[in-house]
Amino acid sequence: MTLLDLTPDQLLSTTRAVRKRLDFTRPVPDDVARECVAMALQAPSGSNVVTMRFVVVRDEEKRRAIGEVYRQVYAMYKASPGYAGRPTGDAGRDRVQSRVASSADYLGEYMGEAPVLVIGCNEGRDRASALAGIGNILPGMWSFMLAARARGLGTAWTSMHVARERDVAEILGIPYDTVAQAVLTPLAYTKGTDFRPAGRPAPDQVIHWDAW
Repeated sequence: MTLLDLTPDQLLSTTRAVRKRLDFTRPVPDDVARECVAMALQAPSGSNVVTMRFVVVRDEEKRRAIGEVYRQVYAMYKASPGYAGRPTGDAGRDRVQSRVASSADYLGEYMGEAPVLVIGCNEGRDRASALAGIGNILPGMWSFMLAARARGLGTAWTSMHVARERDVAEILGIPYDTVAQAVLTPLAYTKGTDFRPAGRPAPDQVIHWDAW
């Protein structure tokens, strides 16, 4: 698979949440998803025990069913005080957040249209251990997204579907008692590959040297 010509820092700083620029018309080969999972498996895993699991959903009916669950959960989020598009009174921030909200709204409506959906999970002996080890899948999913970006694909880290985790588990046959879902992302080629770093605070605004 041909990789984009990106330095490590460019890859890290331009792997953005992609929503409106996902190409829903272009299929994603299984081997590409497999390569991304192979890279994800190199991520840290507690005690070197690989409990991360990836449910790669290609079936159209199942994708649409998951998309409908996501749409319903997103509608509740959009009506909540935490909605990204809710005005704050800060004109500059509101302009940025308006764009973010518009992008998130789009995915809220069309998640099920993506050619592939990927759910990152953690497996345990029982429900409690699956949840206790949920940190194992998180670096794996980020590595998955970096690998996808390097291959010209877009992803978007979402987790609100967990509010209806049992419903998604039933759609996909995920054993709820031993597998905890953490992250849902679309996986699709992007319309163009030119993504820029996001505006973020300067490091010294968030670093606490030696003590809080």
